Formats: sequence, structure tokens, C-alpha cells
Amino acid sequence: MRNRLIIVTAVIVFLLFGAFALKQFDSGPSAETFGNATLTLGTSGKDVYELQGRLKFLGFYDGKVDGDFGQKTKDAVTWFQWEFGMKSDGVVGAKTKLKLWEATKSWKPSADELPKGTTAGGGQAGAGGAGQQGGGASDDGNLAQSNRLGLSENDLKLMSNAVYGEARGEPYEGQVAVAAVILNRLKSESFPNSISGVIFEPLAFTAVADGQIWLEPNERARKAVQDAINGWDPTGGCTYYFNPETATSKWIWTRPQVKTIGKHIFCM
Repeated sequence: MRNRLIIVTAVIVFLLFGAFALKQFDSGPSAETFGNATLTLGTSGKDVYELQGRLKFLGFYDGKVDGDFGQKTKDAVTWFQWEFGMKSDGVVGAKTKLKLWEATKSWKPSADELPKGTTAGGGQAGAGGAGQQGGGASDDGNLAQSNRLGLSENDLKLMSNAVYGEARGEPYEGQVAVAAVILNRLKSESFPNSISGVIFEPLAFTAVADGQIWLEPNERARKAVQDAINGWDPTGGCTYYFNPETATSKWIWTRPQVKTIGKHIFCM
């Protein structure tokens, strides 16, 4: 009886050890994973390369990925923290790293975003960069090839995310209309002069506030963006829209209304 107990115990220990080892193997270290150091103004090195690359992927940072934590990087970090409801101090600790990693799980560094002398292992980080997100590189690439406004692949991806997050339940014309509103704002002097600036402007889009901006867009949303870029504007130049059933702002009702498409009223 005692021998049997010893054997059973040994088997259990062996199985547990094997499962642990297998888990460690399956979740092996990533070439794009932050270290433990807190990143602040003046920091430099590999972690700052990754920080800048991930922030650039989301549209918060438009500077050079050089591994130096300067004021421009701090401003981008502060903006990111503010958008995600965190303490906006520009200091990148564990919480900020985790939130940034969660928002950029599909990010892969391009050749220009790697520390000098480093190459992307296993061909995982080629020059495709942000265009490889979600396995949709070819779709985003097609958008980029026919895009007439000089927008980056990341701009197109953010627009597709916004259209999907804001209007995936709307008729196709309504999805094109949302994309057109984003482009109309980009062209207007009253709004930020970049796609990321327009989309992440405070209180601008519900999908940003509730996190739906990070849902993976479908082909319909991508096509709606392409049609808007190619010149289709169902709104006739509108820069605002709202859902009358859920709108809480009294101000939005004062805007000149132009057209209703699906559940959205588009206005100037």
C-alpha cells in the first residue's frame, strides 16, 4: 500500500512538472516584450524603442523611433495614458506597459523600429510593420495602394477600426458616411490634422470612449473606408453625426442637420 502511494505521488509530481515545462516552452520569451525598468524622460535603450514603436502603431507618436525618451515621447505617453483613463504623468511603469501591450498585441517592429545591430527573429518583424496587424496585411496594403490622400497603412487601419466600432450595425452607406466624416474633419482647420488626432480627439467618438475602437474590423468596414477615400461622401461634407436615441449632449442638437442614414443624423 505504501509503495503504491509513493508511485502515485511520483506520477502526479512528474505530470505537474511536465505541464509546467510545456507551458514555459509554449509561452517562450517574445522579442517584443518590455523589461521591468520604469521608463522616464531621459531613459534610452531597447525598451524605449519598443515604447515608441507601440505608441506609433496606435498613432500617439509621430517622431523617429530612436530609443531616446525625449519630450516628444513623454507627450505621446501622457496622451496615451489620458485616453485610457490612467494617471497622465508621462512615466511608463508596469500599469502603462500592460495597457500599452494589451492595445498593441498585433504590433510587430519594422526594420527601422529595432535597436541598431538587431534583426527581427524568424522573419516576424519585416518592413511590413503595422500593416501586418490581425493577419490583414494584404487588405490594408490594397487600401494603401489606391489611397489618394497619402495616408499611412496605420491611418487606414485606425479608420477601419473606427468605422467598425461606430457603425458596424448600420447600413453600408452609413459606414461610408462615418469614414467620410473622419476625412472631412481631417480636411477642416477646426480639427486635428492627422487621422489619429481626429479619432482620438477627446469626446469625439464613442468607440474610443468605450474601447470598441480596438475591435478587429471586418472587410465591410475596410471597403467603406476605401470608398470614402475614393470620394464617396454620403453626408455632403458633414463633420458631425449622432444617434438621437443615445445622444446626451444638448449642443449636438444645435448643429445644422443634413441627412439621416440608419440610426445616425449627420450634421455640419
